[in-house]
Amino acid sequence: MRAIPLLLAAVLGAALSAGTMLLGARDVQAQQAAASAPPDPHAAPAGLSQSDIARMLPATDMGAGAARAGNPHPAAMDDSPATPFDAASIPANPLAPEADAIGAKSCVACHAQENVQASHSLHMAAFRAGAANTGPQAACESCHGPGSAHAKDPTAPGLIIGFTHDSRTSPQTQAGVCLACHAGGARQHWIGSIHQNRGLSCTDCHNPMARLSPEGALAKSSINEVCATCHQDIRAKFNRRSHMPLPEGQMACTDCHNPHGSITKPLLKTDTVNETCYTCHAEKRGPFLFEHAPVRQNCLNCHDVHGSNQQTLLVAPIPMLCQQCHTMTRHPNDLQSASNLGTGPFPDERSMGRGCLSCHANIHGSNNPSGPKFHK
Repeated sequence: MRAIPLLLAAVLGAALSAGTMLLGARDVQAQQAAASAPPDPHAAPAGLSQSDIARMLPATDMGAGAARAGNPHPAAMDDSPATPFDAASIPANPLAPEADAIGAKSCVACHAQENVQASHSLHMAAFRAGAANTGPQAACESCHGPGSAHAKDPTAPGLIIGFTHDSRTSPQTQAGVCLACHAGGARQHWIGSIHQNRGLSCTDCHNPMARLSPEGALAKSSINEVCATCHQDIRAKFNRRSHMPLPEGQMACTDCHNPHGSITKPLLKTDTVNETCYTCHAEKRGPFLFEHAPVRQNCLNCHDVHGSNQQTLLVAPIPMLCQQCHTMTRHPNDLQSASNLGTGPFPDERSMGRGCLSCHANIHGSNNPSGPKFHK
């Protein structure tokens, strides 16, 4: 009877010994498989080297710059649908002269949010429209320059062309990228303009990565809001009693000015102030048989075009405005001043009535044979 328990104990001990040997063999096989398996590209290593970054980035577009060097109009790659302009050029980055193009997929691997925002922009729509004859390198890098140096060291400033003031890219380089496609036309006088000399870049007024305005890829919802970012003193004038219908939305700053540069100091769209005003006020153009000299010289002699607290945008109330030139010739020889107003010590009906234009009605000029004094 004692032999049976001893036999069972011997069998159980043998089974446990065999199980232990089997588990040990499996552990050895697992360790060997782990040593021979390739590293996981999505694992977070303790320290990143250049080879680690090259291994983690998508390999579909790497070396696209070499293909473009041999053919400026390469066909779209089969494994990477391209989204660039047709044969869009890649600007050189002065801070990374040896960098090479790596393609849009490599950029999207890190900049997923920027890719979503740009997908709604006019530029990205144009990139897709011209995708038939170009490779993937001409999408992101058409504006930001070749990205291989930036991919190897993403935290180093200046290795990619940035479009912000805190980037190492100079405003001249930023504007040069935009002018590579948008040169000429309204921008032919950008070089040397007041905005260019003040160190402004295109992205101070435009945001090509997001659709914030109905047109123009503006940084704000309207042209007037963009201009008011810097020209707040001018914007305040439109709150005065007499003003151009800009706050009402009937005109914009660009109706008179070209922010990209012109041959005039105030960036007018025409050669002179008067030519700009005549665009809308054609009845003041003339020619007249009798011309009013200050009117023909400059409309700003009498008007503040952005806004005034006087009637019809005048820079001073009548008759004070007229008396800046006229000393009451053929009139009672006394100058009208604030003392001649109704609240002053010497009230005068001509001053209270502001009556110059009551008689001199055609002050901008007259074609009447009897109108040398602009009466008719």
